[in-house]
Amino acid sequence: MVRPLFRTRVKFCGLTRAGDVRLAGELGVDAVGLIFAQRSPRRVTPQAARALRDAMAPLVDVVALFMDNGVDEVREAIAHARPTLLQFHGSEDDEFCRRFGLPYLKGIGLRGAGTGVNGRVLHARYPHAAGFVLDGHVAGEPGGSGQRVDIAAIPADMSKPFVLAGGLSADNVFAAVRAASPWGVDVSSGVESEPGIKDGVMMRRFVEEVRRADCIELAENSEDVSECYACGR
Repeated sequence: MVRPLFRTRVKFCGLTRAGDVRLAGELGVDAVGLIFAQRSPRRVTPQAARALRDAMAPLVDVVALFMDNGVDEVREAIAHARPTLLQFHGSEDDEFCRRFGLPYLKGIGLRGAGTGVNGRVLHARYPHAAGFVLDGHVAGEPGGSGQRVDIAAIPADMSKPFVLAGGLSADNVFAAVRAASPWGVDVSSGVESEPGIKDGVMMRRFVEEVRRADCIELAENSEDVSECYACGR
């Protein structure tokens, strides 16, 4: 997908501590993901999610992530976390994903997909999706495993925004943004000391590397690069 110049959105996923949520907001992260998938080591209960939601900074989106949760589980999580966006990584179809009255992203595992995944098929299968999360895991497995997404496997005909996930860290996100030009990037294990426990230094470095990639892209495509809105230079 050829995109106009814009700032790459940053989402930190799998947060479990209020202090990490507050730091994410201070670093300028666009979204924070709270995981309710039963199989995830970063899973939070709806009650714990309420306290995390209260720690969110203004203008930071709350994303509730599910993987084959039941309807009642999703509704309970929504009631406590008050998300602005939902994210589904299981076998949920479009009808299920949109029944909760909130915009949603659909997670797609690209590992082992071969040529079976293309933008046209995804858009037809999930016509009401706000966008897609393209992850490095095998389809049907939970995300957050740190398996690096294959940039070459990203469908070339994506017309909706896509978020790049899977194995991202401060050491490789610059190259990933430059190569894939995603709408956003999603990181979990790449900014952690252990599952669910974020590392402040790694969080800061990750954001800095994304902004550095944005600044270079702007410099290459703008006649006036005296000021970069992405990183403030």
